[in-house]
Order: sequence, then structure tokens, then C-alpha cells
Amino acid sequence: MPQPNNFTKDFTTQNQVAVAYYDHTKVNYNKAQSLIEQTFKLLGMDKNNEDTDMWNPLGVLISNGDTVLLKPNLIKESHISKTDQWEQIVTHPAIIKAVLHYVFKALNGSGKVIVADGPQTDSSFSEIYKRLDLDAIKDESYKLYGQEIDILDLREEEWIAVNGVIKKRTKLKGDPKGYLEIDLEDASEFTWDKGNRKYYGAEPNYRGSQAVHTGINHSYRVSASVLESNVVINLPKLKTHKKTGVTLSLKNLVGIHGDRNRLPHHSMGIPTEGGDEFPSSNVKYKIQSILTRILHNWMFLRGTSGILEQFLKSLGYKMFGKTENVIRSGNWYGNNTTWRMALDLNKILFYADRHGVMHNHPQRRYLTIIDGIIAGDGNGPIAADPRNCGLVVTALNPVASDCVAAHIMGFDINKIPILYNCFKIQQYPLSNFNIQDLNSISNNAIFNKPVLSIPLEDTFIFKPHFGWNGHIELT
Repeated sequence: MPQPNNFTKDFTTQNQVAVAYYDHTKVNYNKAQSLIEQTFKLLGMDKNNEDTDMWNPLGVLISNGDTVLLKPNLIKESHISKTDQWEQIVTHPAIIKAVLHYVFKALNGSGKVIVADGPQTDSSFSEIYKRLDLDAIKDESYKLYGQEIDILDLREEEWIAVNGVIKKRTKLKGDPKGYLEIDLEDASEFTWDKGNRKYYGAEPNYRGSQAVHTGINHSYRVSASVLESNVVINLPKLKTHKKTGVTLSLKNLVGIHGDRNRLPHHSMGIPTEGGDEFPSSNVKYKIQSILTRILHNWMFLRGTSGILEQFLKSLGYKMFGKTENVIRSGNWYGNNTTWRMALDLNKILFYADRHGVMHNHPQRRYLTIIDGIIAGDGNGPIAADPRNCGLVVTALNPVASDCVAAHIMGFDINKIPILYNCFKIQQYPLSNFNIQDLNSISNNAIFNKPVLSIPLEDTFIFKPHFGWNGHIELT
């Protein structure tokens, strides 16, 4: 893999995380570029030129002629029930614009730039596009730098859903370069399962995820545009998440997968059956699990979803409660599925070449920049409350960035499976440092220290999703 210099020689050794902060009581996105620049300087990117017009911080990652892909979090056009709120849900366009400035400077008129994500399947990409005014970003980029940007929706389908029932499916063009099938086999985080689990994906056709996770084979359908890129810049949002506790850099890679229904989201059944669908094995959850399975199987066999399905779903909500305040579908701290899927996708991002062949050394360069200026608190990822933090977190390693960010949110790294399991990976490792080695470097003395030494009272003390409440907080 070509390297501009030794700055990114091995992403697995990069345990330094830059945290830029300004007064969160006066938060606004006019500070986005200056905060990002501060993180670059804290990491020592192009340090010799940082006080000159020659300063080119992303030149340590990007060479002339490279294809650079920016991966923001574009999960939903707005808060699930408060449509006027969106800044805590998706990566802010000011972050994208600020990063593009330095990408174009590093490319110096050559190469290719792509902004891509696969939102939640029942989200409207056209509404997201308008909300972030991506046309203006494209036009401004061409006007200022003379280069085009490709903006891609990486999904293969978009749905219109009412009360959780899919009414209409629209086939999408998806990635213009197509998708690559990559089977991790025994290198998958799912190898503990010998084919006994019934995984549930994104829709009633649960056969989608079960067909590609058999206990022997663990296959993913990944965007070719992502794997053909030389550099990936991950732009996640600082948020809580119902299935993984937090959604930061690692979880943000779900958007590089084409067919969302093939991704395991939870394992069907109650805990005594080996499932993680519900938090206990009481009779009520047992009945709910059985009825859900029957309804979804019937909906799949019918092939359509209409008024009757909506009625049955509404009846179920009346009997068992709505998802907004009842734990179901793996939305709790015992979810033993989603974190595995997310870590598998990270292995593929780093170790799969442009043809989908896995190697023992990284295949592309990487940077993560977490948008925590206005973060998502509580019922994340799409019903989170806004939380002013005034933070940008930047690192060359996603495990490091996410651990530091989670601690600053007030969460215990050792209680969040998507984080602590990163340190156990043997094949295709995502880090070769320990939690104790993580170092936060910051313009704020509160955060400028080894991350585990930042006391609880100096964190933002986020409220977890209610399915994780009381289980991941720092004490």
C-alpha cells in the first residue's frame, strides 16, 4: 500500500486521540473548521509547516491521484418524531465542508473525491440531500477547487414504512461500481456461533441474514467504491445507540454494506433460548417473541404489507407497548450480535483489497473525525436528544477514537462490547495497544491526559439509551 510518509505506517499502533473543545454553552458550527484544524495540530500532522501557508495536514495521508472517500453518518433526515431536529442525528455539513477543504489541498488538483453512505433503509436520501444542502457543497467545491465530488447512496433499496410495516420498496442504483462479496469465515466475530442462532436483519425476511451467517460462512456485501478508495475519512456523529451503546467510528461502517437485511442486528428468541431479542426470559417476552416470528414469517410469505399488517402491528403495540419505551429487537445492553457485525465490517475496511481479497496488512489509509459539536443523547441513534458538547475528536485509529469519545461521554469502556472486544481480536486486529495506553491530547486541560484518568465529574455524563441505562455508566 503506498504511503505518503511514515505517519500512518500502522494504524493499529495509533493510540493518540486529539480532542478539540470550545465552550459548549455557546455552541455553533461556525467553529467546525477551526476545531478540526486544532485536532490536526494536536496530532502533529505536517507539524513543520503548521504556521505557514504551506501547511497541508492531510498530506500525511493523501497522495496526488488518490481516491478519497468521506463516510459521514447520514442515517436519517431528522429525529424520528421531532422533524425540526436533525443536527444531533447526522454529521453536520459544516464538518464535511471543512474536511473537504484539506482533502482538496492534499490532492492538489488530482485524484477523486467521494462522499458516500447508506442511510437507514426507511430513510429518504433525497430529504437528507436537501437537509444538508449537498448540492451547495458540490457547487462550492467545484468553484473553489475545480474538482467534482461524487455523492453516493450505497443502499440497494429504499423503503416507505408506516408503524414499522414496509408499504413500498424502491430498488436503487446503489454503488455504481457494484458490490463485493467477502466471506470472513473463521476470522469473523461470529465464529463462536456454530450455526444455531437465528439472526434477524433489517426486515421481516429474517432468512436474509441467516443465509450468509451459517456458523461456517460469514459473508458481507460491501461497496466496491469504498474498497477501491486509497483513503477513507470516517465522519461519524457522537451519539448513543440502542443496540451498541454508542455509535461512533466503528458502528458508522454499517453504511458501507449494500443489502442491509443481510446484516445481523439481533438473534431471535429469549436469553434461555440463546437469543438476545429481549432482556429476560419471562413468559411475556416468550409470547412476544413467538408472535413476532409468526407475523414476520407470514408477512414475508405474503410478499406484500398493507392495512392488515399495520393493524396487527398496532395491536401488538397495544398489547406489549411501543418500541420507544419497551425493550425489544435487541435494543439493550445484552445485544450480543450487532457489535460483532460492526467489527467484521471494520476488518473488511482495513484488510480487504479492491478485489475483496483479505490480506494480513492494511490496504488503505484512514482517519476518523467525530462530530461532537452537537451530539445525540439518550434514545439514539434516531430519537436522540440534542446535547451541546463543542467537541471534535480526531484519530488515526477507530478503536482509540471511540474509546476516548465514549469515556468523555461518561461511559465505561469496559462495559461496552463494541469497544472492549476490539482488544481481543486475533486475526485482522483493529489495535495493538491496551485500553490503559489510550491518550487524549487536547486544547482543554480537562481532557489533556490519559483517558482513564479523566474523572467522571469532568465528563459530559450522557444519558444512555433506556435499554442500556444503569449498565454502562462510569462510576
